[in-house]
Amino acid sequence: MDTFLQLTLSGLTNGMVYALVAVGFVVIYKASDVINFAQGELLLFGAYLCFAFVGQFGLPWSLGVLLTMLSAAAVGLVIERTVLRPLIGEPVISMIMVTIGLSSVLKALVNGIWGPRPRAFPAFLPSGEVQIGSAIVGADRLLTIVVAAVLLGLLSLFFKTTREGIAMRAIADDQQAALSMGIRIPRVLAIAWALAAVSASIGGILLANIVGVGGEISIVGLKVFPVVILGGLDSIPGAVVGGAIIGLLEVYTGGYIGHGLNLIVPYIVLILVLMVRPYGLFGKEIIERV
Repeated sequence: MDTFLQLTLSGLTNGMVYALVAVGFVVIYKASDVINFAQGELLLFGAYLCFAFVGQFGLPWSLGVLLTMLSAAAVGLVIERTVLRPLIGEPVISMIMVTIGLSSVLKALVNGIWGPRPRAFPAFLPSGEVQIGSAIVGADRLLTIVVAAVLLGLLSLFFKTTREGIAMRAIADDQQAALSMGIRIPRVLAIAWALAAVSASIGGILLANIVGVGGEISIVGLKVFPVVILGGLDSIPGAVVGGAIIGLLEVYTGGYIGHGLNLIVPYIVLILVLMVRPYGLFGKEIIERV
């Protein structure tokens, strides 16, 4: 029972980080139908930005995290304005290929500035241990779950109550109708990229606090695909549920079976979901008649 509880909390920690990154993925897809292959590198870049502000420049944590979020939003806006906006009206595959190139550029930029060597991240969450029943778990993992859950709740409220969030939902349903209602699609796309970069950066900060900061954390971007396919490409609640399920499956498989199977379980799930329910658990089923 102790092992099960520890694995569960570890899986939920990973799952909430996956969900934060996946929400950015879903936001961009909802607003532009573009699959962003650079989401993992945005997470990596955000983690290194926070490392620079706090670990290298010696800024207080509150100011360092705030500057990281502002910088990440600015990066998202620059990417949308200079790289993607000129491609509006072009085939979607063109924009997807640009995001693949963008992922390589961001990774090269990180290596060029900070080098390929992993760094010790200046921890900001308590590193002690908490006893729950007869199981002992890290306080940083518990707080990561709480912080991520709060942020995901705030993002959900943003989409339900704010003008920009409602505009994104309208664009996701029908771009032409949204345009006819006076919604400025380029502005909404810019906000979507800024939100995606910020959510990925926060996920990077939380993950780096636990495992340190290094190029390998960008692999989370690849694990986002099983998460969003499971939850639904256009569903934010689906991203949360999908992140939790994938995170739990990974640690249960690694803890009880091992042999490296935890590395491939997300992609097995990806294949099965595509075969059985290709629009995901919460995705909108679209039937086209020709």
